[in-house]
This record gives sequence, structure tokens and C-alpha cells, in this order.
Amino acid sequence: MEIREFQQWIRDRYEQRDRERGTPGTFLWFIEEVGELATALAGTDQANKAEEFADVLAWLCTLANINEVDLEQAIEKYTIKGVDGFK
Repeated sequence: MEIREFQQWIRDRYEQRDRERGTPGTFLWFIEEVGELATALAGTDQANKAEEFADVLAWLCTLANINEVDLEQAIEKYTIKGVDGFK
């Protein structure tokens, strides 16, 4: 599945509820999932790590959707345009 397809899949299933929650509420859910990922990364349970990575990606797609950002287009700064140097 391509990133755009997954973002659309999330939109098709959750968009109305996500838009009602809005960006601030959705961002809080996203940050909670990032915290759960941080905890998982400190452990050794690979299945839990994979689950938390998936949750973070799903909530990132949700944030992008309600803010009208096409993630596949956004990552072109890395894939097509290229990024010089390191952060």
C-alpha cells in the first residue's frame, strides 16, 4: 500500500469524527501515541513496537487529512527534491 492509499483509507473511515475533534484534540492523541512509541522503543517487544509505529502513522495521517496535507506530496522534499546535509 502506498502512503497516499493509506492516508485515503484513514480518511474514508474516520474523517467526519476526526474533523469534529479538530486539530488540537487530534494532536493530543498523536502525542499520546508518540509517547507510547517511546515506551515501546525502550523495551524488547517487537510486536508492541510495530503496533505503536502503526498507531503513530495512522494519527499522523489523520492530522494531515484534517489539515489538507497530502503526505506523499509532502515527502517529495526528501524523495524528489532531495535534502542536503544532516539535522
